[in-house]
Amino acid sequence: MTQRTVRVMNRAGLHTRPAAMLVKLAATFASDVHLVKDGFHINAKSIIGVMTLAAEHGSELQLEVDGVDEQSAADAIAGLFSSGFGEQ
Repeated sequence: MTQRTVRVMNRAGLHTRPAAMLVKLAATFASDVHLVKDGFHINAKSIIGVMTLAAEHGSELQLEVDGVDEQSAADAIAGLFSSGFGEQ
């Protein structure tokens, strides 16, 4: 399992558009992808799960990826977070 800490960089937080981007990206990998915030452990391939995190700007989340392509998945997802989901 690969674990990383990611931070929500975009001002509006993990709202609908970035949540959808995250789910879409996570779904391209065979590995299981989970996010953990404040003890809540959710499947990052589920839009409902991601939205329930209510992750605002500055939130730190634990990214957990487990599977055959876990390193590539963790790199891509961490990159999405660090880019602020393309928002200014």
